[in-house]
Amino acid sequence: MHFTLDETDLHILDLLQEDARLTNKEIAARLGKSVTSIFERIKRLECEGYIKGYVAILDRKRMGKHVTAFANITLKEHGHDIFLLFESKVNAFPEVMECYKINGPYDYLLKVMVADLEEYEMFITNKLSRLDAVSRINSLFVIAEPKHETALSLNTGQIIKTTKPGKKDEGGS
Repeated sequence: MHFTLDETDLHILDLLQEDARLTNKEIAARLGKSVTSIFERIKRLECEGYIKGYVAILDRKRMGKHVTAFANITLKEHGHDIFLLFESKVNAFPEVMECYKINGPYDYLLKVMVADLEEYEMFITNKLSRLDAVSRINSLFVIAEPKHETALSLNTGQIIKTTKPGKKDEGGS
């Protein structure tokens, strides 16, 4: 199957990234399209995986998370099973907001949010350093956040084509 994102799809994605609470009617009015057309496009964008979900973005400080740290992790050994086990353990920690497998001198980069340095120390001491695979932890603390963006920058004038492997172009959207 062939699926092409056109300008209308990109505008819909831009609007939903800006405010996911917009109704199909509001989006249709802004784009000069029918409500039915917008509904069908959004459903297609969801089914095709372009829209992964809808969330409320909370103010971390109001929620008591005043410390953001990035923990560079080096594992003792490397291997598929070791990576999977480490990732499953880390994914279970509520303090870990993001986990990236990286190249360079470290194996993983974790974004950790906690209330204070004492909670971070407890997290490192009682959870992260107790994982068998962990060899070294190097922590960096955020002192300011000049930019924090959750929306992807979309070039709404650009047409993006995606084709599923093994399928030929079947035309329009």
